Amino acid sequence: MAGKKKQTKALDERQLHERRRYGFFWYDWIWRLVRPVLVFAASFVIVCGLCYSGYMKLNDMFFAPVDAQDTGTVAFEVPSGSSLSAVARDLEEAGLIHNHTVFKYMADFMGMGQKIQSGDYELSRAMSSTEILDQLISGDGKPLTVNITIIPGWTIEDIAAYLKEEKILSDTAEFLSLCRTGEKYSGYYFIEEILMESDAASRKYALEGYLSPNTYEIYTSSSADTIIKRLLAQTEAAYSISYDERAKELGMSMDEVFTLASMIEKEAKKGDFAKVSAVFHNRLKQKMNLGSDVTVKYISGSEKMYLNDSDLAVDSPYNTYSHRGLPVGPICSPSMDAVIAALYPDEQFIAQKYLYFCSTDPSSGALHFSRTLEEHDAAVAMYRPLWEEYDRSRGLK
Repeated sequence: MAGKKKQTKALDERQLHERRRYGFFWYDWIWRLVRPVLVFAASFVIVCGLCYSGYMKLNDMFFAPVDAQDTGTVAFEVPSGSSLSAVARDLEEAGLIHNHTVFKYMADFMGMGQKIQSGDYELSRAMSSTEILDQLISGDGKPLTVNITIIPGWTIEDIAAYLKEEKILSDTAEFLSLCRTGEKYSGYYFIEEILMESDAASRKYALEGYLSPNTYEIYTSSSADTIIKRLLAQTEAAYSISYDERAKELGMSMDEVFTLASMIEKEAKKGDFAKVSAVFHNRLKQKMNLGSDVTVKYISGSEKMYLNDSDLAVDSPYNTYSHRGLPVGPICSPSMDAVIAALYPDEQFIAQKYLYFCSTDPSSGALHFSRTLEEHDAAVAMYRPLWEEYDRSRGLK
């Protein structure tokens, strides 16, 4: 028995040795399956960690906010027509991004390079490059176009002030300068004729009267020059050949028509345009001074209803009390209704030779017409207290 036990023990030891040698334990096959998975997982984690670290490093260097703690706003302008390269350089110079080249490539890669909108932005150094790009693509919140309305009777200075108030222009200096000389717009035949006149230099603004009243849709980025050209083009289109032919029948130039129309616009409501035109035509035929208060107010800037002798004494070619005939040029932008009235005065008033008119009710604009000086003086004596009271109510003396 002892020999058999020794033999069995020896056999067991040999089998154990063989199993150890060739890996025949029961759990060995599980390890052979799991080991590659664990190796792959560990390698994957290491690679992901390296990639993430690299990404974070690149993000910090190029895409992350320049200063996440600086939440203050930075005014940034994208001028109209700016290229992506120019915008990227400006952003870097403003300290809003890390690198303009990387920003440009990022925008191009995302297909957003051509979608950046011009405008005025409030950006922050706490914004990432992608947040800044998104803002520039979304726009500054301002519309690309806006409607402007030029009111009949406005002067060039009124128009300039309106455009500034509407934030179309940042200031009025350039607009007024261009309108004062008019030299840049000699391509319009009616402006060229004005500039060729010997008294052109005595005009307050060469373009006065020719910035056509109307409603226009313009780009919010429009320059003073662009707006002026748009308004002049409308005047050119509105003044038809038939109007020019009628002016020749009356022996008037286009400039004289617009000058007379501007006076009519300032003196009366639309319903009385043709009657006022008839009075002025009758006075011109009789070589009388036109004696129009609105021409004096244009050059003096007075807003009074009643002008006294000292107010009327201003020395100017616009003063139709002291200078015979039409003033040197228009005193406002007239409506086409006023232009038509200048060309077609009331025939009955022409025939009956009405020579005078005055205001009756300052608040309504109603007028009283007279044929003779005696009738006119009586009307003035009747209504002058109303004019003086109207001035006092507005704090004008």
